[in-house]
Amino acid sequence: MAVFDYVIVGAGSAGCVLANRLSADPSTRVLLIEAGGRDRHPNISIPAAFANQFHTRLDWDYCTEPEPHVDGRSLYIPRGKTLGGSSSMNAMLYVRGRPLDYDLWERQGAAGWGWDDVLPYFLRSEDNARGESEFHRTGGELRVEDQRSPRPLDRRLLDASATLGIPVIADYNGPEQDGAAMFQITQRNGRRWSAADAFLRPARSRPNLELMTRATVTGLELEGGRAVGVRHRRRGGGEEIARAEREVILAAGAIGSPQILLLSGIGPAEHLREVGVPVSHELPGVGANLQDHPFVTMLWEVSEGPTLHNADKPKHLAEWLLRRSGPLTSTVAEVAAFVRTRPGLPAADIEFHMGAVYFEDHGSEEFDGHAMTIGPVLISPEARGRLWLRSADPLTKPRILTNSLSSPNDVDSLVAGMELAREIAAQPALREVVARELKPGPAATDRGALEADLRRRLMLIYHPAGTCRMSDGGEDAVVDSELRVHGIDGLRVVDASVFPVIPGGNTNAPTIMVAERASDLIRGRSVLAPAAPPKAA
Repeated sequence: MAVFDYVIVGAGSAGCVLANRLSADPSTRVLLIEAGGRDRHPNISIPAAFANQFHTRLDWDYCTEPEPHVDGRSLYIPRGKTLGGSSSMNAMLYVRGRPLDYDLWERQGAAGWGWDDVLPYFLRSEDNARGESEFHRTGGELRVEDQRSPRPLDRRLLDASATLGIPVIADYNGPEQDGAAMFQITQRNGRRWSAADAFLRPARSRPNLELMTRATVTGLELEGGRAVGVRHRRRGGGEEIARAEREVILAAGAIGSPQILLLSGIGPAEHLREVGVPVSHELPGVGANLQDHPFVTMLWEVSEGPTLHNADKPKHLAEWLLRRSGPLTSTVAEVAAFVRTRPGLPAADIEFHMGAVYFEDHGSEEFDGHAMTIGPVLISPEARGRLWLRSADPLTKPRILTNSLSSPNDVDSLVAGMELAREIAAQPALREVVARELKPGPAATDRGALEADLRRRLMLIYHPAGTCRMSDGGEDAVVDSELRVHGIDGLRVVDASVFPVIPGGNTNAPTIMVAERASDLIRGRSVLAPAAPPKAA
């Protein structure tokens, strides 16, 4: 039995941060366990190739149960299964969300997680190519850059948005998010810069940090109401135990962390008995409160290139290898726009992902020609789903249901987003290059047809969150505001599963922020002082 001070489960965005910060104390012994292997595949390092990882050994390859509000379809949920986790598979878009999101966390019982409290932890990691400002820093591990080789069509997308009244803004990660802008991205010189690149590699030579790959955690070791270690299996071997003298930290993501808790008998007692798992500690909220950002793509053929069509040609690969430039540096979605689709909303409900590309069915459907995508993403969903076990077998994927489009407001926002996408495409800057609408197509002329198309083609944009909700109170809370599992000593959860409410934007940056703050909480260090209020104009 190996013995450590901290055992961290999952070498994804949060786990890599924790491994770095906790092992910085040379007197501690840290074990980081990852189910996947090394992150050396070119589809990881080449930015535009991220969708090539889907349905491969680099992907946990989850899917939902048949969803009742999207024509009974099962929705695909890719999750990175390698060092860096989903930061090695995502589209590298650096989006923090709105101050409102984190103030809402605090109002829902997560004390100390308001915007002013979390901003210093966003800043701690950041190394922004634009330099220092009130809302950005340099010198951190996480490199954030402007796009290296954007498409010419991006300028048209921004101009069309501005003509329609969506202002072009300099920084959607500042105090105000509404508007259109080029995405900032987690790359270094045209190459993906994952959490493994940023946080794990610099710490790998530390003698007090052990990394174990291709090891699947099958459950927690519990003794007298305390987590004392984890059980795991390595390829070709039997079950082993890694013991934690201080804490076990689950950083396996919004699907993996609740699954491990359930397999360990921590969760809704009735469900655990149904699947044959002995109840260790009843905690009804485990697996509940599941949220994700649903989206649909609006697609047009365009007459003007270059787009990402044929981006995988040998000449473009050669350009990327030699200069780290060209279309293969693309994040596919290159332009963002945050909009409110109706009056009275406190913040944007739609985030457009826009780019000079044909992107449908998670990139698996192809179109032989130049195309443009404007994809409305619902970033303030009301729908809540859940995750539960299919069986007591730890190697069996869990059951997942998002209940996407169960809320009429969610449907209204996305249909309005589809209509607004058409208005953007109709502005002069784009109208002169748009040849025809491909999807939904000109036959979808009224709201009923758009809603039917939405239910037929809706996808999830890879942001599962909320399944181990953080709150100091409430019957569905799983962890407290210091990320400690209610009722179990020596156990924390640190990943997107603790989000009480999914942020209004992409979730990688918030996950890294949570891990940064968690590292101070775990070490018993004083948390960083809240950010100073903005200076008066």
